[in-house]
Parts: sequence; C-alpha cells; structure tokens
Amino acid sequence: MSAKPSKTAAGKRRSARLSDAEYAALGQFRWSMRQFLQFSEEGAREQGISSQQHQALLAIRSHPGPEALTIGGLAERLFIKNHSALELVARMAENGLVERTASDEDRRRVLLRILPRGAEILETISLRNLGQLNETAEILAEILDTVRRLDGGGAWPKRGKA
Repeated sequence: MSAKPSKTAAGKRRSARLSDAEYAALGQFRWSMRQFLQFSEEGAREQGISSQQHQALLAIRSHPGPEALTIGGLAERLFIKNHSALELVARMAENGLVERTASDEDRRRVLLRILPRGAEILETISLRNLGQLNETAEILAEILDTVRRLDGGGAWPKRGKA
C-alpha cells in the first residue's frame, strides 16, 4: 500500500513519498526513452558512425544560433569536456562528416559545418528515428497525461529547485 502525498493549502507537496502510479509512470517513461535510444544507436551503427557522432551531427544541424555551433557549444550540448569534443570532431572531420573553420570574429573559435556525407547520414538516421517516435507517440502521450493528472496543478518541484 502506498502513502498518498500530503499537500499544503497552497497545493505544494510536503511529502517525498511517491505513489505506485507515479513510480509506474516514471518507469514506463524511462523504459520508453531507453527503447528509443537503443533504436537510435542501432540506426547510427547501421550508417557506420557512433551514437556520439550521430548526436554531434544532430547538435550541429539543430543549432539555432546566428553563427555555426562551436567546439565549446558542442561539448556543452553533448555534456562532454572540450578536449573530448575536439577529439570527436577530429574523427568526424577525418571521415568527411564535418568541416572545421575559424570564426571571422575570433580566430580562436572553431565553427562546425556538416558536410554532404554527414548531412546524408543524419537525414537517414533522423527519418528512421522520426518514424519510431511516431510509432511510440501514443504511449508517450499516455505517460504525459498520467504525469499531468498525478501532478494535479504543478505541485512537484521544478528542475534545479529543492
């Protein structure tokens, strides 16, 4: 039997105890995410690149900034250290996936651009991944509905807050 979390008058949770339904929603979400990530990793391998190279291509291609993504920006997006990003980009450049150029404003900044081979590989993997997401969209929507229903008005702490 699980304890129902108590709430204050303002609707904020006072107890850290989660219900069985909340654990089930978290478990289902994590399983769905891992299933998708495994599917995506297999797609990268089928294209002859690593999962991290696929993630890098996607980060470069999806970068919204006015200037191309930098090595530092890539490291930040992939949650890796700068020297690891440098090594990753060096391997990708050797394989004809990306090109490195110095910024016109600051020659120390290295800008990244996807080359045609990298763009083709990214497109192939992305189409496959979008198809998989489409197949699992209903499951993910059900999980989100459950979480929103259980939350009942924003009682859970937000990211980065206690």
